[in-house]
Amino acid sequence: MNFIVAALGVLGVASSGPLIAGTLGATSVTALAIAFWRNAIAAVVMASPVLIREPRQFRKITRNEFTWSAVAAVALAFHFACFITALQLTSVAAATALVCLQSAWIAVFQLLRGTRHRWPVLVGLGIALGGVAAITGFDMGTSPKALIGDILALAGGALAGLYTLAGGKARQSMGIGTYTTLCYGICAAIVAVLALTSGQPLVGFDAGGWLGIVAITVCAQLVGHTAFNHLLATMSPLLVSMIILLEIPGAALLAAVFLHETLPAGTYGGLALILVGLAVVVAGQRRGKGDAEGKIAELGAD
Repeated sequence: MNFIVAALGVLGVASSGPLIAGTLGATSVTALAIAFWRNAIAAVVMASPVLIREPRQFRKITRNEFTWSAVAAVALAFHFACFITALQLTSVAAATALVCLQSAWIAVFQLLRGTRHRWPVLVGLGIALGGVAAITGFDMGTSPKALIGDILALAGGALAGLYTLAGGKARQSMGIGTYTTLCYGICAAIVAVLALTSGQPLVGFDAGGWLGIVAITVCAQLVGHTAFNHLLATMSPLLVSMIILLEIPGAALLAAVFLHETLPAGTYGGLALILVGLAVVVAGQRRGKGDAEGKIAELGAD
C-alpha cells in the first residue's frame, strides 16, 4: 500500500512542472493565475474538514502562529511566482531540479545561523552546486532567456526553503489543516495583489485553461502533497525525503514524453549531480529523531 501511495505522490509532484508548462504554452492562462487558483482551491479543500470537525481551531490561532504562517505564505507566493515564470523561460527539467534545491538552501540557512553540519551535508552541497553550475553553464551558452529562467528557479528554491522553515515554526503548535488553510489562503491573497498590480488576469480563460488549473491543483497540490503527508505516519521522514527527490527525474521524464523536451547531455549530467547532492544532504541531516527531514518532507512547495 505504501508503495502505491509513494508512487502517486511522486507522480503528483513530478507532474507539476510539465502540467504548468503545458498549460501556459497551450492556453491563455497566466503564471499568477495558476499560483492563485491552486492555492485558493487548496485552502478551501483543506479548510472544509476543519470547519466540519473542529471549527473553533481557527479562533485559537495565536499571534505567533499567525506571524509564522504569514511569513511562510509570503515566501510561498513569491516561490510560485518565480518557479512558474521560470517554466516559461527554461526547460521543465532544469527549472524543477533547481527549485528542488530547497533542501540544500535549508542547510545553507541553518549554516548561516550557526548550525554545524556533518561533513556529508557540506559534501552534498558541493555536489549539488556542481550540478547547478553545469545546468546554468549550458544555458548561458545557448539562451540568455533560459539563464534568467534558471536564476528565477534558484530563487524559487531559496524561497521554498524559507517557506519550509517558517512553516515548521508554525506547525509546532498548529494542526496541518489549520496551518495549510491559513498559509494557502494568505498566499492566494498575496498572489491576487501581485496579479492586479502586474495586469495578469485571474479569470476569463477557455475550458482548456481551467482544466489545466484543476489538473495542476489536484495532481500537485492535493494528491502529491497529501500522499507524502500520509507516508510520514508510516515511514521514516528520511525515507520520505529521499522519495520526494524522485520528482527531479520524474519531471524530466514526463516533460520528455508529453512535451517532447530534449536537453543537452551536459544538462542531464547536471540534473544527476543535483539529485545525488540533495540525497547526500538529506541523508547527512539525519538526527536522532529525524525532525529536520520530517519538516522538509511535510512542507514541500511544488
